[in-house]
Amino acid sequence: MHSPQSPSQTALPPQLLRAAMGGVFFLASCIAQAQAPRPPVTSTPTPIPTPIPSPVASNPIPQTPVAQTRLETIGQMLFTDRNLSVPAGTACVSCHTAGTGFASNHGSRNGVPQGSIAGRLGLRNAMSNAYNSFVPSFSFQSRPLGVVAVGGHFWDGRADTLAQQALGPFLAAAEMNNPDAAAVVQKVAAAPYASLMRAEFGNTIFSNPNLAFQKIGEAIAAYENNPGFRSFTSKYDAFVQGKTTLAANELRGMNLFMDTRRANCVSCHSMKPSSKDPKDNLFTNFAFFALGVPRNTAIPQNVNPSFFDLGICGPARTKPALTSVVPATMSIEDFCGKFRMPSLRNVALREAYMHNGFFKNLNDVVAFYATRNADPRRWYGPSGIANDLPVAYRKNIVSDRAPFNRPASAGPAFTAAEGDDLVAFLRTLSDGYTTSATPSVAATPTPATSITSNPFGK
Repeated sequence: MHSPQSPSQTALPPQLLRAAMGGVFFLASCIAQAQAPRPPVTSTPTPIPTPIPSPVASNPIPQTPVAQTRLETIGQMLFTDRNLSVPAGTACVSCHTAGTGFASNHGSRNGVPQGSIAGRLGLRNAMSNAYNSFVPSFSFQSRPLGVVAVGGHFWDGRADTLAQQALGPFLAAAEMNNPDAAAVVQKVAAAPYASLMRAEFGNTIFSNPNLAFQKIGEAIAAYENNPGFRSFTSKYDAFVQGKTTLAANELRGMNLFMDTRRANCVSCHSMKPSSKDPKDNLFTNFAFFALGVPRNTAIPQNVNPSFFDLGICGPARTKPALTSVVPATMSIEDFCGKFRMPSLRNVALREAYMHNGFFKNLNDVVAFYATRNADPRRWYGPSGIANDLPVAYRKNIVSDRAPFNRPASAGPAFTAAEGDDLVAFLRTLSDGYTTSATPSVAATPTPATSITSNPFGK
């Protein structure tokens, strides 16, 4: 859960709903139950609802129901309860549905989410909450190219656990807008699923609002930890498991993705196609980088030219203390302006990209990687200078690896046609794939294509 999504969310594609959420009963009936008039609170536990199959298309694929624990069921009801915002109408699910790659911005087209109050926009693009159970706690680590910050939830890594992250949006004024934890707990205590909370945590759970709020986070985390949020059902997963093959353009895109001299996406978005273990293909190394993303002038705070979102260094968190792994020659200022690299799973389904939502389509993201150095005016205007970090922190912008270590005179790191191939590969990371009976090309990666002189169009 990061930020809210529109209450008028459109229906998910049946194939994606079946495969991405599986048998987890992520249903409109639960949402309706959470919105229904609330009966008087009683102390009599109610039975855990029986999982109901997800809606299917006219030519359904048989599904095996996935049993949920009581804690996961509570988490699901909390996740879909639109009565837990001020004003009511926004839930965690508002920003995290399979059809938008588990990340969307509650009807906002500005790259950052709209909160429960219409027109109130947040500071950062909503992050996907799929595969978040693999995110490690925040730390500093020594890696081959130097010490990096790693892990933690949110773009700035300020929450160490999924349960802590789940609670943040409830109290954020630009998100679900509750005044305090007690206000959230009071609503949950009057909800239809309150008896399940008592059965799980004890009859007196609501008499201690702080403890109850903590348990709310634990329940949501349990729900987000189930297979529906980490299904590993993409075409890429089927490919590495030997169940399908990639098309020629997808293979070319994968080779470019892994080419450490050119696109070098694998430098931050780790993958290992030789492994059938899904954990080897999370498409992130959880590290923090400053990419020089252009300033999003639609963010309200950015109206002030002296305001900058510095990621690890705030404003949403305090600067973390350095640990012994960080050499004495470095200070926390060396990490300012850096944001955690998200997983690229389901990336083609998202509504906006990067921490500030500047990009609205995947082709532009790919073009930025290819031409940031070669054509900086395209991204930053006449000055050609990165415009979303103060001068003191521009040195933190990554320049020690491809494609960002190229001199401007070298031209784009790859061509527009190759960028299209890269996008084709990224589309294979969307969950909900069903294997085809007629593979299109042998499942053996081919050598990366050579650099050509055709630049990206402006």
